[in-house]
Formats: sequence, structure tokens, C-alpha cells
Amino acid sequence: MASERKPLDIKIELTKNKKTKPDYSALGFGKYFTDHMFVWDYTEGQGWHDARIIPYENISLDPAAMVFHYGQEMFEGLKAYKTKDGRIQLFRPQKNIERMNNTNERLCIPQVDPDYVLDAIKKLVEVDSDWVPSEIGTSLYIRPFIIATEAHLGVSPSKTYLFCIILSPVAAYYAEGLNPVKIYVEDEYVRAVKGGIGFAKAGGNYAASLRSQQKAHELGYSQVLWLDGVHRKYVDEVGTMNVFFVIGDEVCTPYLGGSLLPGVTRDSCLALLRKWGMKASERLISIDEIKEAYAKGELKEVFGTGTAAVISPVGELAEGDYKMKINNGEIGPISQKLYDAITGIQWGLVEDTMGWIVPVK
Repeated sequence: MASERKPLDIKIELTKNKKTKPDYSALGFGKYFTDHMFVWDYTEGQGWHDARIIPYENISLDPAAMVFHYGQEMFEGLKAYKTKDGRIQLFRPQKNIERMNNTNERLCIPQVDPDYVLDAIKKLVEVDSDWVPSEIGTSLYIRPFIIATEAHLGVSPSKTYLFCIILSPVAAYYAEGLNPVKIYVEDEYVRAVKGGIGFAKAGGNYAASLRSQQKAHELGYSQVLWLDGVHRKYVDEVGTMNVFFVIGDEVCTPYLGGSLLPGVTRDSCLALLRKWGMKASERLISIDEIKEAYAKGELKEVFGTGTAAVISPVGELAEGDYKMKINNGEIGPISQKLYDAITGIQWGLVEDTMGWIVPVK
């Protein structure tokens, strides 16, 4: 008989100076952080060691730490939710940890044991469980990240790393909430190409997107719609999210060809749509097809998907001076149904028939 797996041995040091909690009715996103953090070290030849939960504090690094010079780092994002009866639960955390290791492989960062990472997430959330908000639309955002810490100037994988998890009580990612946002088609810059790191959850992808996002904001738009980096005509992603289009009776999203982030919410939407018997496709989608469908009156809905926003309906899509008003600027029925189904499972309002919930305690 196989022996039962031992949980990760985590040393816990509780803070003596608890923070004042924010007003949970005005959280915003990513502004406040809890009392504690998880820390785990990696040393070549020793592996991951010294797992610990400590009071939230600054990180001290050598100025020559390789993360500063060569960008060897990764991050993830998932959430914990509090149900009406006070239970705290996670939504598909194994998918985030799987993606974490895929990113690690691409960036030459050591793999992490998925079970141990889940242990760390659950234990940290449990320690700071009084920070999990219960107001509708709120959650506790969980940010694991790994950075290269070796003090060395030379382009090669680091020999030491720091793995941390921090927590932040949050509300809606976009100020608009579930109200449709305006999206601008990027025609100047490129996000990623197959063979690069577009599928990885790495800071460099987001740093490279800032100029386009800034440009979109200057034009009065919330985010950009990226086109592929080779042909400059196939839809890629929306800013920090995957994107879906409802064309006629088909719900379609760009296929994962190596340049797109394999979103957990994207995967969840596809699973639900197919369970409901709807036509859900992963394929090449050109911006010309989108414009043609709009001209024919067949473009019914556009929405982004991601952990932070869950579902973000698009009310306007613009390519240059050509503006497409989607569903009269209102959220569509499929967007609403997906949002209700996913958040219902996350907050324990409906039965989880998909097996996606992992209880914290």
C-alpha cells in the first residue's frame, strides 16, 4: 500500500503588528495586501527548501540579482472566495499550477511540486482567512511569483530563486465592472509570436504591452485587441485577457498556437459552452471576418475572459476610425450566462457540477 503524501513542511511566523483592513466596499484591484506572505528558496544542488510563512515585508536583493538584468521571472494569478456560510474555496488552482510549471520550463526556472504549491496556497489563505472579503463581487487575489536571485552579470539561468505568494483583497478589475468596455485594435505594435513567450505568464509580456495600453487609454479605450505578430490580421488576445466572439450561432475564440496565454477562465468558458450544447470553436479569427460579421449583423457579442475580471463584455470595438458597436453597448445573454455560472460556482451560489472547487478549510 502506497504511503500517504506528506504535506509541505511550512514554518509559520505570525505578525505582531496586524494591518488595518481596508473598506471592503471600495477595494479596487491590487491596492491592499494581507498580513503575511509565503516564501520558498531554491538553490542549485539543493532544490526548493525552507518553506515559510512570514509577516508581509520588503524583499532584499543584491543589485546584481539576475531578475533585474535579464528578466527571468514568472507569476500566476488565482482567487479565493468566501461563501455565504463562511467556507473559503479556490477555483481550479491545479490549472494555474500546471501553467506555472509550463512557464517555468520556457524560462528555465526550476519546476515546482504541484501538490506542495497547493499546500502553500491553502495554508497562506488559511493564515490570513480574515482578509477574505464576503461582499458580492469581491475575492482574495492570490499572486504566486518566482524571481531569479543569483548575483551575476551574464546571460544564463540563475542558480538561485525566490518563490513568494502574496494576497490581496480585491473587487472588480475594471472600473466598469460588468458594464461593457471599449477596445481598440492595435495596428502598430506586436504582442507575441509562436516560438516566443506569449503563452507564458511572464512580466516581459506585460511590460511590452504597456505602450499600446497607454495609447488606447489616450484614445478613450480600456484596452487593446492584439493581432498576430506575423500576418497582422488574426485576432490574438485582448490586453490581459483571452477573447471570445459570438458570430451567428457560433461562439469562437483564437486557438492556442503558442503565442496565446492558456487562460483558466477561457478553458472554463469553453467547457461550460460545450456542456450547454452550444457550438464553441477554437480557430483562426481574422479582424476582417469580425468586420464582415458586424456589417452583416451577425456579430452578436464580444467578451474577454480572465481570472481578474472573469467576464468583461466589449461594448465597442474600433479599428482606426471604423467603430463597431456591439449589442447596443450592453452585455449579451451568453456573456451574462457565463459570468453567472462561473461566479456562482466560485462563490458557492450554485452547485459545482464540474468538480472545479477546492476547499481551503
